[in-house]
Amino acid sequence: MQTEQKTALVIIDVQNDYFPGGRWALEGAEAAGERARQVLGRCREQGVPVFHVRHSAPQGSPLLEVGTWGADIHPCVTPDRGETVIVKTKPNSFLGTDLQIGLQEAGATHLFVVGMMTNNCVDSTVRGAVEMGYTCTVLHDACAAMAFEFQGESLTAAVVHSVFMAELAFAYGEVMSTQQWLNRMN
Repeated sequence: MQTEQKTALVIIDVQNDYFPGGRWALEGAEAAGERARQVLGRCREQGVPVFHVRHSAPQGSPLLEVGTWGADIHPCVTPDRGETVIVKTKPNSFLGTDLQIGLQEAGATHLFVVGMMTNNCVDSTVRGAVEMGYTCTVLHDACAAMAFEFQGESLTAAVVHSVFMAELAFAYGEVMSTQQWLNRMN
């Protein structure tokens, strides 16, 4: 494990639209949000820099529309004063943002990653981070995915989530449960 001064927590798109009552509620969003809250709390206790990433889509978008309640960061991970909030418009949290600058200023070389959606912004951001030289630990149960249909086959959110986490574990970083991570962070 990396030392504290070289780690950072990146919370990706834990926004209201992905929770019950939002425009695109993900299966397991509430449980993932609760685990993200636990991770955020431990990082705050240990002085790990925190970066909240919030997607902002143009007006008229089907979700995360700028200026709407759905685009707001969910209360389970409300940023504290002094924590960085990065606003993005692309799945990869590094594209067109100051995330890398903030991570460099924090001296971070290893990222703890939680968020939504596993199969889009989490995946894209982790891949981008590794390509930029960061190492990553993804907390799989603090992330949520959505179900898909492909060529007439229904893929449950659990299957989609598992496939993406398996690929991240295979080629892009460490993947573990929140409890394993909390035990390690003691």
